[in-house]
Amino acid sequence: MTSDLHALLGDLVIANRILAHEGVLDDFGHVALRHPGRPDRFFVSRSRSPELVTREDLLEFTLDGVPVDPKGMRPYLESVLHARIFAARPDVQATVHHHCPAVLPYTVTEVPLRPIFHMASVLGGPVPVWDSRDEFGDTNMLIDDVPRADSLARALGGGTSVLLRNHGATCAAHSLPAVVFICVRMKDNAELQSRAMAMGTPRYLSEGEARLTAEMLMGERPLDRAWSCWRARAGFGGI
Repeated sequence: MTSDLHALLGDLVIANRILAHEGVLDDFGHVALRHPGRPDRFFVSRSRSPELVTREDLLEFTLDGVPVDPKGMRPYLESVLHARIFAARPDVQATVHHHCPAVLPYTVTEVPLRPIFHMASVLGGPVPVWDSRDEFGDTNMLIDDVPRADSLARALGGGTSVLLRNHGATCAAHSLPAVVFICVRMKDNAELQSRAMAMGTPRYLSEGEARLTAEMLMGERPLDRAWSCWRARAGFGGI
């Protein structure tokens, strides 16, 4: 294992812990990372709650969602969700699937989740909602096969986030710090948007504001600042 991969896998563990600590992930949900030296492979934990993930829990997968060596461990049923996004989006290096309670109301109503403050510009505008019933009728609500995972990837398109009707959300970005940033700001935005709507008609970011601000926030300096803060809050400061 190269030193870069070793460090990245450590960050993958930390990303799980950060998102659990920040209230995005709970006992379910998962974080995946593309292999830096093998674009046709990625890493995600075995089936385990994110707050408990360790280095030993990480498994390597192909872009068909098949573990290279399961090591006797059970993978997440939705590992294929990440696989097919990586297959469809060569630019994406990290993905997250979550069921954040603050976000869920926007998966079951006609109200679009839209950036209401500058930090949430990274959502990219009104977040699309994917409804599995449109193509597959009644299902077990999981994204546990290639057709459904491919359908979700199409709904994500070239964006950073997509909502799943009555289920949760999936986010994608060019790095672990970036996808963690998007997930945390999605949670923050959902909370603030709900509060603003209770007070009146919200004023949202314009398309231009969202684009220009997102470009700035996805830069190295803002991401390093946020990652360092969240890493410390999750108990990894100075490590």
